[in-house]
Amino acid sequence: MPWVIYAKACVLCAVPLLAAAQSNEALYPARPIRIVVPQSPGASTDLTARLIAARLTEIFKQTVVVDNRPGAGTISGTEIVMRAAPDGHTLLVVASSLTINPSLYTKLPYDPVRDFTPVTQLSKFPNLIAANPSFAAKTLNDLIALAKAKPGTINYASAGTGTGTHMSAELLRQMTGIDIVQIPYKGGGPAAIAAIGGQTQLIIGTTVGLLPHVRSGKLRAVAVTSAKRAAIAPEIPAVAESVPGYEHEPWNGLLAPAKVPLSIAARLNTEVVRILGTADVRKIFANEGAEAVGNAPDAFAAIVKSETAKWAKVIKTAGIRIE
Repeated sequence: MPWVIYAKACVLCAVPLLAAAQSNEALYPARPIRIVVPQSPGASTDLTARLIAARLTEIFKQTVVVDNRPGAGTISGTEIVMRAAPDGHTLLVVASSLTINPSLYTKLPYDPVRDFTPVTQLSKFPNLIAANPSFAAKTLNDLIALAKAKPGTINYASAGTGTGTHMSAELLRQMTGIDIVQIPYKGGGPAAIAAIGGQTQLIIGTTVGLLPHVRSGKLRAVAVTSAKRAAIAPEIPAVAESVPGYEHEPWNGLLAPAKVPLSIAARLNTEVVRILGTADVRKIFANEGAEAVGNAPDAFAAIVKSETAKWAKVIKTAGIRIE
């Protein structure tokens, strides 16, 4: 019967194509790998990507380069990877802004869950709430009480509207009912300068960025935003000690375009998790106030999905929107 002959011919044609695809995956990587970082050089995400790139270059015997593509709140660089060929040669190291942006922008060109293949979470690190030394409140409980007694009178510096530092504050506002006012700056550095100079009473920033100022006496630590105290500064209380259930730990993660072959994603996961498990890499992260993670793709995918939903609720309640 002709249709039987046709079906057999199709199967025979598919066999070499399947074999070629499997062969290509087995040879991965076949050329240099590009890791896109949608932030400027020197940012924590960039430094993390460069550390991973250097180790992968040694393992793969192929050059792994970091390509910084800052702009539009990390959207520009992220979109590049979304549109790249799903062959594992273009990757993305991104911060947790990936899960915040979908609720901030009305016309985001990608979906963080649908358009990427999670490889692994690279790190996590708490933000830090700190105060100018002249500020009356010494503890988080003091701060909450003062903010409730004098709503709208306490200002805090952030690295900008929609950033992780802003989200830390909004989550605290919504869980405690306090009214503190954001003063957004263009980055963590200018925000720290403002708080040190007394232009704002408080600042919410990265632990690694603010701890030197705390230890020099220019700022006073109030609390870290992780669920538990941070290993780098165990003397600083966690917000959750005063506000049960509060948790915000920004992260960096490695992703590939959607539809990348599972074998390639698995190879990347195996090698990167091994890198993150080495003592020297863990020490490098710890010195920067971060914790190396290295989890399975499905565990990282669950984090991306849950945090996208979490920040959607926070942002909708706060009425934040960036056009």
